[in-house]
Amino acid sequence: MNAVIAGISYRALLGRRRIWLLVLLPVLLIGMAVLIRVFSGVSERLTIQFLEKFALGAVLPLLGLIAGTGVIAPEIDDGTVVHLLAKPISRPVIARTKFLVAASMLALFAAVPTFVAAYLLINLESGIAYGFAVGALAGGIAYAALFMLLGVLTRHAVTIGIAYALIWEGVVGNFVPGARRFSIQQWAQTVADQVSSSPFLSSELTIGFAVTALLVVTVGAVVWAGQRLRSFSLTGDE
Repeated sequence: MNAVIAGISYRALLGRRRIWLLVLLPVLLIGMAVLIRVFSGVSERLTIQFLEKFALGAVLPLLGLIAGTGVIAPEIDDGTVVHLLAKPISRPVIARTKFLVAASMLALFAAVPTFVAAYLLINLESGIAYGFAVGALAGGIAYAALFMLLGVLTRHAVTIGIAYALIWEGVVGNFVPGARRFSIQQWAQTVADQVSSSPFLSSELTIGFAVTALLVVTVGAVVWAGQRLRSFSLTGDE
């Protein structure tokens, strides 16, 4: 990890309009948890349904898209990536640093708020809060790597990422049984299920498969992004 690149990346994420989305989505998640607690009562089943559909199914991939693309795509779009690539720093090191910055943002803005929302709904009962926090962290790391790679591969990363989050993760991954094996959301739910002891939380996938898939996607995306950056010339063209 390169400290200079990390600092630049943090300032870019926290100093642009993206910070408002990074903050708004967790606030919305926690706010909805409070409303459910006040007006609908609390049950394990309702809590798990809310966390599955909204925390992992909607908020997490959107935060992953904002952080993952935000650490590299704007620099490529406006051409300032040229200054970064001109420095005597290995391209894979740049990719790894950008990924770590994005992943840390997901830990802060996704995993922690998910734990808080679950705790507000059901305290620490059945390990649900811990399970979904760990699941959000694992899934967030994979999303950070995947969307960072997308930001390197195409200038339409945000559009493609939104389509992926809404169509594949939101529809196909939830309703097509075979496709669940290829869904980060489903892998994250499997991790949550492994940590939690709630009978209302179950997964069709094994924890071994989910963890392996998360590692393959994360490592593969970061390595690919580093190799892809090697193909960029100092003019900013590919």
